Formats: sequence, structure tokens, C-alpha cells
Amino acid sequence: MTSILASAEELTGGVCCGASVAVPREASGCAMEAVRALVRRRVRDLTLIAVPQAGFQADLLIGAGCVRQVEAAAVTLGEHGSAPRFRAAVSAGTVEIRDSTCPAIHAGLQAAEKGVPFMPMRGILGSDLALHRDDWHTIENPYGENDPILLLPAITPDVSLFHAPRADREGNVWVGVNRELLTMAHASRETLVTVEAISDESLTSDVRLAAGTIPSLYVSAIAEAPRGAAPVGLPGYYDEDTSHLRRYAELAQTEEGFDRYLAEQVIAAPAPA
Repeated sequence: MTSILASAEELTGGVCCGASVAVPREASGCAMEAVRALVRRRVRDLTLIAVPQAGFQADLLIGAGCVRQVEAAAVTLGEHGSAPRFRAAVSAGTVEIRDSTCPAIHAGLQAAEKGVPFMPMRGILGSDLALHRDDWHTIENPYGENDPILLLPAITPDVSLFHAPRADREGNVWVGVNRELLTMAHASRETLVTVEAISDESLTSDVRLAAGTIPSLYVSAIAEAPRGAAPVGLPGYYDEDTSHLRRYAELAQTEEGFDRYLAEQVIAAPAPA
């Protein structure tokens, strides 16, 4: 039974220090109001799994001291430049990086989704990346000869956290074409979702929406949070706040500037309008 909670703070209240948390790329729905709630709670030692890359949400969590380890294909602010707090943490050695690729992260989640311990892949063979991941193993294909194949371990996040356009009172969540969110929900022990609105009409009963809907079976809890992805945009609903993100990128170049942003925009202020 999916819980319908009153706020992002209540939604993330059970996310413990040391948990592994999967978050999507920015175009798929960042649960920024929930991320700010985690920062305000001073959650620590998170393993952040970017599916398959992350930006502002990851940099904010890292700068606030919430993250111990990051597994990602990339962490960047995109057109606003590199992620400054991520870069600083890597340089200082305060965050452990597990380099990966987009296909590898998706494959690990798909293994967990299917309930198998690993997923085979070929495309990474021969790269330096495979040499630096001691949890990736190369074997001979048991069905071929002189045919090495790489085995990637299943990725089973404790929590998947994202923002979606809508949910219904039954706990079904509509994600549209962002199918990686469905994979995340299948693979994770818990799935926590903020949404723009909660509808009284069943999403799974509408043939136009059912195919893009995550059934409530895979959703632990939802909370209504209008504009909950801001200042990152929610494609098709609102654009990113470019000036806000540009200012963040400038302030976060220094620890003092980041602390100023945190005090103004996260600790003492509501979510950006």
C-alpha cells in the first residue's frame, strides 16, 4: 500500500544515514524539494547512484556533506559548467568515486530488476574503466570460444528518489516516456516520489496514461510538491530557472559561497518559485 504523505520532509524522513539513493538525470525529474529536505535533516554518508548521470541535485548534496560515495557516468551542471562542490570533494578526497558508464548503470539496475546477481556486457571490454572496478569481472563466454564477456553486479538501491508530473490516490505514478524511472522503481528496496499533483482518477484505468505509469506495487510513498523539481525544470511543465542555476554555479566555486547559497536557498528559504 503506497503511503500518501503531506510533505517532502515527511517523505524523506525514513532515509537513513548510510543509505544508497538512486537519482535520475535532470531531464527525467529531479526531486529537488526532497533533496533540500535531506540537506535540512543533515543526512550523512549516502551512496549516490546517478541514473546514469547527475547535476545540481548531486552537487547540492555533496556540498552539504550528505554524500560519501558517488557512482555515476558523469556529474556536471551542463551549460553552467562543471559541478563545483563535486569537483572540490573529489580533489579533497572526501567523496569516493566509482566511475561507470550509462549502459553499465542501466545494466546493473536491470539485473536487480530481474532478480539476478549480475548482467553481462561487451562494450566496456578493453577500456581502462574496466581495469579500475574490482567488482566487475571478465569471464569466458560459456557458450563460445575465445569470447570474453564482462559481468556487472546488480545495483539495488535502498531508495529511488525522483519527481513526477502526477500520481493518483492509489499510489500509481505517471512518468511518461522516462522509462528509466520504472527500472529504478523495480530495482530499489523503496521508491519515494514527489509529484506536481495527486489525482482522484486512476491512472492505470486510462489507456492513454497506463503505459507510462509505475504501478503502486513499486511505489513506497508519494508526496505532493508543486514545482518540486525547481530550480531544475520538469520538461513539458516548466523550464529550469537559468538565472538561479547560474548564480549557484558562481557561488559554489568557493565553500563560503556555497554556504551562503545553502543558508539563503535551502535552510532558511522555501523551494524556488
